[in-house]
This record gives sequence, structure tokens and C-alpha cells, in this order.
Amino acid sequence: MNHGPIDLIVEAFGEEAERQAAYLQAAARFATILEELVAELPALRRPAGGQERSFVGATARRMEAAACRCSEDGAVFVTPMAAVAGAVADEVLAAMVNGRSLGRAYVNDGGDIALHLAPGRSVRLAIGGKDATMADRVTVHAEDAVRGVATSGWRGRSHSLGIADAVTVLAHDAAGADVAATLIANAVDLPGHPAVLRRPAVELTPDSDLGDRLVTVAVGALEAGEVDAALGRGLALAEDFMRRGRIEAAALFLTGEGRVCGRGSSNLALCGAPLWPAGHLPHGWGDRLSPPPRPLADVERSAVAPKLPISPPVGEMAGRPEGGRRGALDLQ
Repeated sequence: MNHGPIDLIVEAFGEEAERQAAYLQAAARFATILEELVAELPALRRPAGGQERSFVGATARRMEAAACRCSEDGAVFVTPMAAVAGAVADEVLAAMVNGRSLGRAYVNDGGDIALHLAPGRSVRLAIGGKDATMADRVTVHAEDAVRGVATSGWRGRSHSLGIADAVTVLAHDAAGADVAATLIANAVDLPGHPAVLRRPAVELTPDSDLGDRLVTVAVGALEAGEVDAALGRGLALAEDFMRRGRIEAAALFLTGEGRVCGRGSSNLALCGAPLWPAGHLPHGWGDRLSPPPRPLADVERSAVAPKLPISPPVGEMAGRPEGGRRGALDLQ
């Protein structure tokens, strides 16, 4: 499904009548999301604080709630826009499964994925960039707390304050995973390092919610100790988020090195592997935008009736969520 800057891949598994009804529900909900976001965009671009602000749209409320959980009462700069892709995925998935009898379903918004799993069902997420010692799948079971996956980093679709090639997070919902991945990726950093080229966000995207904050545009050669230090900063935040129950697991990557944290459940064991949502592979292996999608900053010019094709191949994540190679989403 496509509407302006938003591209979704949706898939439902169950009886044919249930699947078709679910797709119609998803399409109906998707048709109104962009206009709702446009109406509240100025407020969504402002930093979140300790108390949630009132928003009319359900997607905007999801974004605000996710941002507030990580804002540390406003001490940490984060706007609801950090959750937009995950929140859209959560909202469309909620509409798709409402009243339906489905074994599994997912909504993939550019690599940020909301999951639905009925009791006894599971989903395996593909891992890219692994070496010979690493497993190539991580399995999420219905009894696990994970229902959202998101990835962030300086090489991705959005601007980043840090230097992580990518950070992938498993969390209770996609909006929460989206914000957490953004902040952890920001924390993977070497402030003031001469090999890191930064520019004010507004020079790249004039109406960016990041304003004149410096975002990463290039990362040069780094010493092994520097990579370790940068990843250590991000890992410390990921572990803090995990202790607070904000995430279930995270994988962080920089120049071919990785760090992983998780709750230790055998169901969610990452096996020391770089974790990637299906179809969203590490940027060092060619995950680049070509052409780049329009940011949500352009939604004012995009709020027109959407086309609503729904045609993902069964059992496989369709498309290339951020220009990366195809990957499998194995549903059991």
C-alpha cells in the first residue's frame, strides 16, 4: 500500500475470507492516516516531555506515547516523529486484525515491522551480514513480549545524530522499537571525532524536526578501540532500556563490528548475530535508498486519495523496505 511518503507491505495468514476482510480493514484505515498526521504535524515535530500531550489522531497518540517514554521528562531530545514509521505500522496492524481470526499478520513500514501472532504461532526474522559463526534467523514466539521491530542508523532513511551503521531493536510494539532504535543509534557516537562529517539537519531537510542539530553524513576510518568505545556507549543505553522494560533486545553495528543485548530467553536468543528484519539488511551490504523516499515533512503536498494495492507473496517479505536485498519472513 502506498500513499505519498508512506509505503507499507502487509500480509495476513488464515482462512481466505478472514484474510480478505483483514486486507479491506487495513486499506480502510490506511486511507485516512496521512491526512490525520498532516493535521497535527507541527505539534508532532516538537520535542516530547514527561507528560503526554493531547492529540486527536490515534497514530499521533501512539507516536507521542512512545516518545514520552524515552524523553526522561524532557531531558532527552526526542520528537514523536522518531516513532512515525513504527506507529503507522502498529495502527494499520491493529485495524487489520480487529475482529478477525488470523494466525499471523504483519505490517512492514520501510523495515519497521508490527507483528500479530496467535497463540502457538511464531515468526522468524532474517539476519543479514552474519559471519560463519552466526545464526541467520531469530524466532519470535507468540508468548514472547515482542510485537515490534525497528532499525535506525546514519545510513538509513532518516537523519541520525550518531554514527551507527544500524541499530535494530525488538520491543513490545513497533512505535516503541522505532524510538528506542533512534536513540540507541544516536548514542553510538564519537563526539568531535575528525573522521565523522556532520551537517545541520536543516541544511539537508529544511523542515526537519531536528532543526540545526548536527547529523552524520559520512564516517571515515576508525581505530578498533574507537569502534569499541562508540558501540559501548550505545550498548549502555540499550541495556538501560532493557532493564526498564522498554525493549526486549537490540543489535548494534558499526564498521563491521557488532554488539547484542537481550533478555536471555532461548526464544529470543540472538546468538551473537546481527539482527535484521526480513528485507532490511545491513547498510554496509548495500542497503541504500535509490531513490530516497520523501520524508513525512512532505505530507502536506501528498495528502490525496491513496492507491491501495495489497499483493505480498505468501510466506516472504515482499519488496525491498529500504532498498536492500530481499529477505524471508518465515511464518510457522
